[in-house]
Order: sequence, then C-alpha cells, then structure tokens
Amino acid sequence: MPPLLEGISEAFYLILTFDPYLMRIVFLSLQVSGTAVLLSTLVGVPLGTFLGLKPAGRTRLISKLLYTLMGLPPVVAGLVIYLLFSRMGPFGVLGLLWTPAIMIIAQFVLALPIIAGLTMIAIRSRGKTIQETALTLGAGKLLTAWTVVRESRFAIFGAIVTGLGRVIAEVGAVMMVGGNIAGRTRVMTTAIVLETGKGNFELAVGLGLVLLLIAFIINSLLYRFQEGGKNSAW
Repeated sequence: MPPLLEGISEAFYLILTFDPYLMRIVFLSLQVSGTAVLLSTLVGVPLGTFLGLKPAGRTRLISKLLYTLMGLPPVVAGLVIYLLFSRMGPFGVLGLLWTPAIMIIAQFVLALPIIAGLTMIAIRSRGKTIQETALTLGAGKLLTAWTVVRESRFAIFGAIVTGLGRVIAEVGAVMMVGGNIAGRTRVMTTAIVLETGKGNFELAVGLGLVLLLIAFIINSLLYRFQEGGKNSAW
C-alpha cells in the first residue's frame, strides 16, 4: 500500500478508536480557540457596532488600524506577546508563558480585529437606515444599537465564524508562546508540524482530517445560518 494511503488508513483507525493522545490534542485546540473567539466576540461585536454607528469620517484612523490588524501576521503577534510575557517583559511576573492561557491571548489578538472589523462593516452597510428608523420610532440609544445588531446578525455571525477559522488553523503564534508541550500546550496545528517532522504521518494525517472536518462543520453552519436568514424572518 502506498505510504499516503497507509497513513490515511491509520489516521481513520486513530479517529474511530478515539485515540487518547489525538483526542487530548483536539479537545485542547477546541478549548483554546473557542475561548479566544468567545472573548473576541464579547469585545469585538460591541466595538464594531459602536464604530459602525459612528460617521465614517470620525473613525477613519481606527478603521485603518483595524483593517491593518486584520491581516496581522501570526508570527508577529506571537513575537510581540512573547516579549510582553517573557520573564524580562512587563507582564512576565504573571508566569503565563508556555500555558494555554497565553495561547488564548495570542488567538484573541488575532481574532479580535477580524470580528470587530467585519462587524463594523456589516453595521455600517445597513445600520444607518435602521438607526434612523429606530430613532424616528422613539427608541433610545441602547435599543437602537440592539436593533441594528439584530438586523445585522447574519453578517455578524459570519464575522465570528471567520474569526474562529482564522485562529483554529493558526500555528505560528501559538507555537511561539505555547511551546508545543505535550499534554499541556500541544494543539492540532502544532502537533501536525511536529508529527510530520518525526515521520509519524498517520497521526499527522489524522489531525489534519479532524481539522478539515471542523472547518467543514463551521462553514456548513455558516451556510445554513445565512440561508435561513434569506428564507425566513427572525
């Protein structure tokens, strides 16, 4: 059997038998990325809504900064966070380096600009009309903002999914600050790099298949959610 097919066969065996090592890596990946995206959503959606409801001229500088950070190279983010949280850095006393917490921070930094920026674009694209209508009907500022978010929920959900897709497949930043320590900070992407270098292709392929499956599920949910928005009213 060719090496690739043998690797895929062994990979399916590891997945179907719920190999403990593989499952531990998968669960840690989901925990780190899920927490990072949750925190990014809690900060990014209100920030994007606030910026989107403001006149574009008044937020031009912040908008440019968000657009720049949306394309921030992960290794640059990892380098900055490493310097900040290393023993000689200003936050080194916290002792977060080489822990899942620092990996969450790194992914938070990568996901936040995407979620905030895409939310801002979504709000700005249709928020003005909704805002004026709500204010005309006597709604307060908070109710108006909530109405705009509610009407833009499908685009905002897409922003959140995009942020999740960005961080769950990221390898550079989490490897720099997490160290790829077995049983502690090893996630799917860093494990794939390591196992490939060791020649352990069946585990690398297995992790790759799980990563592809997660990406497929995320995009399927996004597609279903957006199709629901086109065909039904909330």
